[in-house]
Amino acid sequence: MNICVVGAGVVGLSTALELQRELRNANVTVLADRFEQDTCSDVAAGLFRPGTSFSGPTEEITRKWISDAYEHWNELRKTEHSAQAGVCQLSGYIFSSRDPAIVRNHYIEKVLPMYRAATEQELRICPGDWKYGSFFTTILTECRLYQPWATERFLDNGGQIVTVALNDLRELHGKYDVIVNCTGLGAKRLCNDHKLVPIRGQVIKVRAPWVKMAFYADFDTYIIPGFQGVTLGGCRNFDSYNTEASRHDSAAIRERCEALLPSLKGAPVVRESVGLRPHRDPVRVEIELLPTSNGKLRIVHNYGHGGYGVTTAPGTAKHAVKLVQEALKTNSKL
Repeated sequence: MNICVVGAGVVGLSTALELQRELRNANVTVLADRFEQDTCSDVAAGLFRPGTSFSGPTEEITRKWISDAYEHWNELRKTEHSAQAGVCQLSGYIFSSRDPAIVRNHYIEKVLPMYRAATEQELRICPGDWKYGSFFTTILTECRLYQPWATERFLDNGGQIVTVALNDLRELHGKYDVIVNCTGLGAKRLCNDHKLVPIRGQVIKVRAPWVKMAFYADFDTYIIPGFQGVTLGGCRNFDSYNTEASRHDSAAIRERCEALLPSLKGAPVVRESVGLRPHRDPVRVEIELLPTSNGKLRIVHNYGHGGYGVTTAPGTAKHAVKLVQEALKTNSKL
């Protein structure tokens, strides 16, 4: 059987690898017009901390996606591939002077090995009038390392990668048994999906090897050390298509992060990056039988993860592959 994954970001690559794992006889092809450093995934800091706004079709499914994803990343962390794949364990704090709910996360408090309230002493680790805090231990996935590693693994498993820009998923009719749509924000045009909205994010990567801990604070402030520098963020501009770095956002990010961790002052900039997070409520993971002039095209959608694509990709990939198996059982003459 021939299966095609459209999209080569972290969701597409995770789904392609899961297809190879579960459907050993399938020929899996990844089609995309952007790869690795040209994808939105490359901008992500990659810390496993799905927001409480992340939503699948039901609470039960959402929680399963998250626990499956954490288990996947944690198992990869324990292997000899972890360093090459850019996966490691990382601890951090989240502080707030505004609301105790900001430092809680009902999705991951029971999933992570450690998620507890910060002590009075810990609330004084960083400058600021912090009233509430949590300490947690989680997983980091550096996509600038993970995506090339996943691509190489996919090819080693016999997969094929084709560079193409699609205007319509119907172009693939008759070529593949099932199409898996992992096009992120591209699905807005390909599927005419008005629920899909870009949420613009901007980050600064700096060289600060002395930072070993992640920190989150009010106003979308975060400091996340990775394999190739420390990510400073951030911003969330709803319905913005601006992919250019803004000097105003840069100044605000540095000001907030340096106030939280003054040792960052003067840390040299490695690069600044902008990404448009593909936000959809709920995330779309479902089967569609798309009518064409020659019958129906079997599609499994897997997109709309917003800022949590890296975090949840392995979980939604598992769900998507089960749907592919269901789609293959439908009448082959569709």
